[in-house]
Amino acid sequence: MNTRRDEEKQQRHEAILDAAETVFFSKGYERCSMQDIARQAGLSRALLYVYFTDKPAIMRGIILRAVQDLSARFAHAIASGKNGLEQIGNIGRAYFQFSQEQPHYFDALTQVSAFIDTSNPDELTLQLATSGEQVMHSMVSSLENGLADGSLGPERVTNPSKTAYYLRGAMHGVIMQSRLRTPADSDYPEPAEMVEYTLQMQKHALAP
Repeated sequence: MNTRRDEEKQQRHEAILDAAETVFFSKGYERCSMQDIARQAGLSRALLYVYFTDKPAIMRGIILRAVQDLSARFAHAIASGKNGLEQIGNIGRAYFQFSQEQPHYFDALTQVSAFIDTSNPDELTLQLATSGEQVMHSMVSSLENGLADGSLGPERVTNPSKTAYYLRGAMHGVIMQSRLRTPADSDYPEPAEMVEYTLQMQKHALAP
């Protein structure tokens, strides 16, 4: 009986997040209210508050979905690479594809600091921290794999953790730069082309 009740509770939790995504992504977070989300979900506002304390909590739930999506993509990128260097390249492409296929999730991740309070974390904040660590762990693991299989140079990757942050920051910057280009930037490469160029530059910098 409890199992069925737990399943129904989880289904309603996900339905609320589905409704919130529809409202947030169409109208904008600041323009939406808890009442808007409740109406979209077909629930009373009182019942909505049983599941989420406020709008930031709902956004944390959406951001958690985004991180879990990205983590799954990174896991697939690693599984499809024959060595550490190839895995790192696959992760970079996966991050770019994520930004293209899930632009709202990508935007939500760039704003994560606005929706968490590390001094008084709730359950969603703790889950976000765990999922975020898994994303970085995937990158670090790929770099360690590359050092072990010889596809990465130990003189180039002296600290896998710092290197992972560098690679992610560099790719994020390229994606953001591509998203901000205007018609006036006629000489700027297509985003996919710029991503591949960046990956080639990183390959030359990391390979032995």
